[in-house]
Order: sequence, then structure tokens, then C-alpha cells
Amino acid sequence: MGTVIADNSSATPDGAVPTDWLTLPEVAELLGETVSRVRRLLDENALIASRRHGPLQVPSVFLLDGAVLSSLRGTAIVLHDAGFSDDEAIDWLLAPEDSIGAAPIEALRAGRKAEVRRVAQTLA
Repeated sequence: MGTVIADNSSATPDGAVPTDWLTLPEVAELLGETVSRVRRLLDENALIASRRHGPLQVPSVFLLDGAVLSSLRGTAIVLHDAGFSDDEAIDWLLAPEDSIGAAPIEALRAGRKAEVRRVAQTLA
């Protein structure tokens, strides 16, 4: 796979969760889906992607056990409703958040979606 490693420079916030960046075909392969289906997941806010590394890419931490992290969609909607762009939402999800005690994506992966969404709602 042609996975790009985030460099934690200007591309991602300081202290951000390290993640591989996956192209849409790579995401499709991992999910056992078509690229068209992955694009639909993006349109439905089930996934968030960025062009900061060139082609549209998704942080690998948004996937868990061969599926899209189920709590990501609702959280992405809350962040978009708060006025966040996709890049800003990704940065917030990957960066340490003092009020949560971890990066929001780590909390989501640990099943703490209510806590993450509560904090996200205060960002508007």
C-alpha cells in the first residue's frame, strides 16, 4: 500500500495522535467496499477526509476492525454544525483535548462518544 505517514508538522496539530493517511482506494480495500461507496460515506459524514497530503485521504484511526468507527459520523456532524471544515474537524479529533484527557479520536475509539460530543457542542 502507498500509505503516507502524518509528519506532525504543519499538516497536523502538535501532539496529535500519529496516524497513517489512507487514500480512498486504500480505504475501500480495507472496508471491502468500492471507492464509490467510500465517497458516499464521506458525503454522509460517516468519514472525514483531507487533501492536505495531495489526493483525498482519511486518517487510519477513523477505521476500527475493518469498519468505519461508528461514533465518528455523529461527531463529524456536530463539528460541521459548529462551523468546522473537514481539516479543522480532523485536527480537533487528532489533537489532545484537556477537557477529555485524551485526543477525541482516542476517546471515541474507547467508547466515550457522549463525552466527546458534549465537548464538541461547546465549540460552536
